[in-house]
Amino acid sequence: MKTNPAPINKCRRFYGHGIPGVQLEDLTGKLIVVEGADGSGRSTQIARLVYSLETGGHATVQVGLKRSTLVSAELEGAQEGNILSRTTLSLFYATDFADQLENIILPALKAGFIVLADRYIYTLMARDMARGMDESWLKNLYGIALEPDAVFYLSVEPEELVQRNLAKSATLDYWESGMDLGLSRDMFDSFVKYQTAIQAVFRRLQKTYDFNIVDANRSMDSVTRELRKKIGALLNGK
Repeated sequence: MKTNPAPINKCRRFYGHGIPGVQLEDLTGKLIVVEGADGSGRSTQIARLVYSLETGGHATVQVGLKRSTLVSAELEGAQEGNILSRTTLSLFYATDFADQLENIILPALKAGFIVLADRYIYTLMARDMARGMDESWLKNLYGIALEPDAVFYLSVEPEELVQRNLAKSATLDYWESGMDLGLSRDMFDSFVKYQTAIQAVFRRLQKTYDFNIVDANRSMDSVTRELRKKIGALLNGK
């Protein structure tokens, strides 16, 4: 996938109706999102960013999927049965996101922290759209979401993702392989087809949300240098 430079967001706003009572001008921190499939190097890059930011004197907070104390345990248990409908799965994740937004992200931004999100609403929307969910319905559902200051989608070719996941855990995840969609009985084949579909949705979302697509087929160090450069520009007001 071709990399697309995108401008850094500077105006604080919600994507839709937002959360009542929130004073956007009080949110002085920065919200930085790193998106990407399992195997894209997302978690490694976030760990490196945390280290570089904190050693540079910036306080950070991390959030991510299935980290809400409200529903994360229930969501994890429900997924183990592999029987969730697409709507139930979507609403589970939306609840997980909303809880973290209200109780972690917004308070941290108000306190001036840099919030690093290990995936955000874009992954949730991409997964749902790949499962045939209505885009307008999803945009309304995530109208509570705060627009990040910067979003980086780490793009890796599906075949490379397979190799990275197998090297890491010797297996492929049921949901990350899209096995619930009946794309193929073979998990390897289903994974490639599903991740290809997810990348196509991300290209659509990029046109709407104007985020940065980063070529993560390169070495980890090359990606780290690019992220640090762009985030440095953000923090310096450029």
